[in-house]
Amino acid sequence: MELVRRAAQSTVATLVSGQARLHGARVAIVDGDRRITYAELEHRAQRLANVLAGAGVGRGDRIALLSENRGEILEVFLAAARLGAIVACQNWRLAPPELAHCVALVAPVAAIASPRHAAALSDLAPIVFGADYEARLAAAEHEHAHGDIDPEAPLLILYTSGTTGLPKGAVLSHRAQIVRNLVTRAEFAVAPDDTFVAWSPLYHMGAVDNSLGTLMAGGTVIVVDGFDAEKLAGIVATEALGWLLLMPGMVGRFADELSARGLTAKSIRVCGVMADLVPPAEIARITKLLGAPYANTFGATETGCPPCSSSLIPIGVAPARLSKQQSPFCEIRLVDPDDRDVPDGAPGELAMRGPTLFSGYWHNEEANRHDFRGGWFHMGDVFVRNPDGSLDFVDRVKYLIKTGGENVYPAEIERVMLQDPRVTEVCVVRTPDPKWGEVPIAFVARADDSLDEATLLALCRAQLAGFKQPKQIRFIPVDEFPRSASGKVQRHELERRMKA
Repeated sequence: MELVRRAAQSTVATLVSGQARLHGARVAIVDGDRRITYAELEHRAQRLANVLAGAGVGRGDRIALLSENRGEILEVFLAAARLGAIVACQNWRLAPPELAHCVALVAPVAAIASPRHAAALSDLAPIVFGADYEARLAAAEHEHAHGDIDPEAPLLILYTSGTTGLPKGAVLSHRAQIVRNLVTRAEFAVAPDDTFVAWSPLYHMGAVDNSLGTLMAGGTVIVVDGFDAEKLAGIVATEALGWLLLMPGMVGRFADELSARGLTAKSIRVCGVMADLVPPAEIARITKLLGAPYANTFGATETGCPPCSSSLIPIGVAPARLSKQQSPFCEIRLVDPDDRDVPDGAPGELAMRGPTLFSGYWHNEEANRHDFRGGWFHMGDVFVRNPDGSLDFVDRVKYLIKTGGENVYPAEIERVMLQDPRVTEVCVVRTPDPKWGEVPIAFVARADDSLDEATLLALCRAQLAGFKQPKQIRFIPVDEFPRSASGKVQRHELERRMKA
């Protein structure tokens, strides 16, 4: 029945509007010296929706957004949500040809940019944050009623890392954003009024999901323009936070900042992401400094925090293993290349289904047919299921080192090397070899120059099969590891470095 269907049509915009009615005077967004209440956010989103509608933006139309982190980005999300439009969140770190591909892919009707990045979208005559943006809002009509928007309607396009080939546009619906918020709160006990610090890029899932989730719940979003250890430490000392995101490569630096200033966290429920990429000693140190457990999760732009989001590393523990627990809010399978379920103990690609999933890749039917085969989303990540039901990450399906007929997953070698507390970062890549076809090479950042190649090779010999031994170790500074927006080291860039 149509009326029954309509009664279930809450969207991101209507839920945030509900918070404005309940808590109009509460602070929704803090951006530097600016403090925007829920009532003000509601009015500004209404006006911006009218500005965009006047520019021809309607349901299903795309808005290209290119900006460093600013509070206005959240207004753009909410205005688009009112219109049933889609915000394509562009990555300002991309090279011009990559950015041109991402923009052309979505064929935007309108564009919005910050002054810092407006020139990159000059062909689209963007609305520019600052005087231009504020003047348009001031001249716009105040009222903009919510229309009936299907919760399955797309709201955002976030681009995948593009570690191989050009980035793909992952489509996120209102439904996905709403359920991701509920899952985070259920699994991490994040309270409705907890504050979230959006310092990681607002074109990336971590900041986007948690910022919108915080606004839907009535909390405060503090917007910070990138990782600023000094500023972030000050926030941690004064604000009650829910989930504090800390990306690999930044955990040690943030711990150093806290230690140097002798700061104590006011209140944090959980910290960190991607524990597999962080040295265990750093996990123990940061959790003690923050007084919060570390999130031992495994998710993706396409899936949200699930499929593996029910495991926390206790405070002060340097984990010897990083086995994960499946989220109760999804279903998973581990499958072989023929999509047959593998037995416990055997590596298999993780396939998932559940309400946090994205809605496919924008205009990429080939990828959608392949990745959603059988009605399950295939993540491209290999796991092993243990007898107790826990899951161990092995590596990416697409990054295998084929050496002498054997398959080597780089993460197997990386985990062994990270056991030495002097290793702050490690990434294993493949290089051609005339005898074996390919062999593994390890790039390592060390905290202590006393750590040498012989020590690490001995550690590997003690725990890994002969064919898995890295044939060479290259020591480089930690800031020379090329990273994606999510903090993952980009193996292909290190491969390129070897050929240079």
